[in-house]
Amino acid sequence: MNKNISLHELKSAVADYGGVKRKNPIEDVFLHLVTGQKWGMQLPNYGDDAAVIPNGEGYLLLAADGIMANLIKKEPYAAGKAAIMVCANDIYAMGGRPLAMVNVLGCSDETMRRDVIEGIKKGCDKLRVPMLGGHLHPDSPLPSLSVATLGFARKLLRGHLADDGQDIIFAVDLDGRPGCKSVTSWDTNSGKSSEQIIHRLEMLPLIAEKELANCCKDISNAGLLGTIAIMIENSGKGAVIDIERIPIPPNLDLVQWCLCFQSYGFVLSVQPNLTEQVIGMFASREITAAVVGQVRGDRKIILKQGLQEETLFDFEIDKITGICS
Repeated sequence: MNKNISLHELKSAVADYGGVKRKNPIEDVFLHLVTGQKWGMQLPNYGDDAAVIPNGEGYLLLAADGIMANLIKKEPYAAGKAAIMVCANDIYAMGGRPLAMVNVLGCSDETMRRDVIEGIKKGCDKLRVPMLGGHLHPDSPLPSLSVATLGFARKLLRGHLADDGQDIIFAVDLDGRPGCKSVTSWDTNSGKSSEQIIHRLEMLPLIAEKELANCCKDISNAGLLGTIAIMIENSGKGAVIDIERIPIPPNLDLVQWCLCFQSYGFVLSVQPNLTEQVIGMFASREITAAVVGQVRGDRKIILKQGLQEETLFDFEIDKITGICS
């Protein structure tokens, strides 16, 4: 682990990271397509990982994700697996369980297409989610892959309900290895059985059903610090993040760790009197969880290391997604 990195260098790496900056256009799409709709049963969406539709004694969850073309071209099998994983994680992060998936695949290269499909099949087998159909563009000039997932939750974890004074908990599987070469990632699914993977993921709906938390996001391609910042931005709050409290595998660089996509990585905002119970529940399933910061009432994300502090984002003047509850 590189312990000599300065807070200013870390701030610059996160603020300038493509996985963070590529979120900026979301606001325009959100304002035009999501806000102000006068029909439907859905709950208001403030940056959640899935849409929420009340249904019987719970909620239907509807999520969609697209895979970057560069990953499909360079690592098509990994891209297929990743498409399943990211959509399943979106459902689990909201306290739900995935029920079924469909996909839209564009690929004119038969070999590449076969590799993507094999990756999708492997991902579905690992996470035990059926792929029910979709749409194929066999003559697409550029490769593309998107997956939509339907899930169900009895109780919800939302992405915009962090509140003043709550602890920010980072839950991560440290039993992994660097993942895809095309993107910075940490792979904890390879080498594990379906039972092991699902046993760990089931902790999220269990926390929701026990009402131990109501705010959670999975670590996206914005990385750990970027994902925390998005959760806090969506909540209309601020936070202090203590860099020295972040769990990290041995011999990994702190900057890369803070930027990388996690195949099992979640951040939760939890009332302090429930923190010990939540951390213990994760530990019972071989997941490392630690308090890495606190939510506060201003709109700044502050990085802290010992006595030093650096402002990562000031949401009075900065934005990532621009979405705020």
